[in-house]
Amino acid sequence: MTADVSNDAIRREPHRWNQGFSWVDHTGPFTTLTTEQVAVFDELGYFVLPNAFDQPTLARIDAEIRPGEERIRELLAQFPGGRISVAGLDTQTVAPHLVLSSTWLREFCGHPLLAGICRDLVGPDVRLYWEQAVYKQPHGAEPVLWHQDNGYTYVDPQAYLTCWIALTDATTENGCISVIPGVHRGGTLRHRDTPIGFECWSDRAQAVQVPVTAGSVVVFSSLTPHATAANGTDEVRKAYIVQYCHDGATATQPGPDGAVGSQVAQNDPARQDLVVAGGRPVRSEPPPL
Repeated sequence: MTADVSNDAIRREPHRWNQGFSWVDHTGPFTTLTTEQVAVFDELGYFVLPNAFDQPTLARIDAEIRPGEERIRELLAQFPGGRISVAGLDTQTVAPHLVLSSTWLREFCGHPLLAGICRDLVGPDVRLYWEQAVYKQPHGAEPVLWHQDNGYTYVDPQAYLTCWIALTDATTENGCISVIPGVHRGGTLRHRDTPIGFECWSDRAQAVQVPVTAGSVVVFSSLTPHATAANGTDEVRKAYIVQYCHDGATATQPGPDGAVGSQVAQNDPARQDLVVAGGRPVRSEPPPL
């Protein structure tokens, strides 16, 4: 089953709530990243941290994800065609909020390496915003469309951080990340809703594919348009996606006719732990394997 999604060109324009956004380049000093890595992030909206995690760590992440991913499969099976928006048994399973059932993953999200990246790119006080596993199914029926993470839920400040951790090799054949460089500097774009998720971009001419090996991390802004092609291989392509926001960030709930509604603080004690406080990682060591 293939969704009927229009191929009409999408006019690039700001989200209606994005008024007066200005990207601020990072000036350091930096504790974890190099000046060159941060400069690339400011210019392009992403960079790759290769071989950040070893195979035993990836295996433990996968094991901790497994129960939640199985629950999502059971849920999807109850819906027509096995799909809910961007998730589907024949596309990709999306298992969010795994820290609610895994103490180990909760501790991993505060890993000193990840927290150090957050300190350099977000600020001195940073919270876990969201985390989810995305497992692209073999011979998938649909891609993930071009979107910004801040297009799904409008967070303020708009520029939060996504760490896309490859649990298996991510290749052009199995649905690695593709990005549109430089667009992040304009803030959140208008998105349209489709049967397979939100979409904000239709011009592929500027797209850059970002294949990475297992254990590498694609670090990108919540404002960087990105997409993934369908998995055309015989194996599942696995990723664990961890996102971090400024302490004090809020998520906007839409009001009538799309107006700004309520502001919800992103400090849920059940899942949105502080990972950086006063410029220092909260955890000094990774969780034991």
